[in-house]
Amino acid sequence: MRIAIIDESRARAAIIEEGLRASGDHEIFLITERLGLARRIEETAPDVILIDLGNPSRDMLEEYFSFSRAVARPIAMFVDQSDEDSIGRAIDAGVSAYVVDGMREDRIKPILDLAIRRFSAFSALERELEEARTALSERQIIDRAKAILMQSQSLNEPEAYTRLRSHAMETNRKIVQVAEALVTAHDLMNPDPKTPGAEEGSKNE
Repeated sequence: MRIAIIDESRARAAIIEEGLRASGDHEIFLITERLGLARRIEETAPDVILIDLGNPSRDMLEEYFSFSRAVARPIAMFVDQSDEDSIGRAIDAGVSAYVVDGMREDRIKPILDLAIRRFSAFSALERELEEARTALSERQIIDRAKAILMQSQSLNEPEAYTRLRSHAMETNRKIVQVAEALVTAHDLMNPDPKTPGAEEGSKNE
């Protein structure tokens, strides 16, 4: 496993590194500079990121929370002390494990495993949500395309769907792609009079 340790203190980072080496054979990258952090992460491409901040200021916390939002990887963050607001912001930022006063060598491996499990579970939920949104959007497009065919071709709903499916098979496209093309063509040929500028254009004519 490729693991990046982000810590401006080499002494603190050594505790994490020792805990990791005791837990298995890992490829470890130590990053001690905040400058160019995103570039270093991109170069090393770690599987997991462990961040030890000690007693950070609110500005430093917010900087790392912003970094966490942009990096799609399991992240465990260690701080000496915290409050409910910071804990809530850490969760919102996608930090997989936010550990307060927990920097001990024997805890590194369990925390690492927890961060990976939580990240995997959260990623799975995000994928399911996105798939559901996509399915709903596609269903709405197909339903509108069927309505257009039903009105313009005097078809019932099963016939309209069969027409869409047959054309999709003939053109080697997905039904939703055919539906999108039909809806787009219909909107171009039948502009909505409520669309801004449409009424003004009619007057000019």
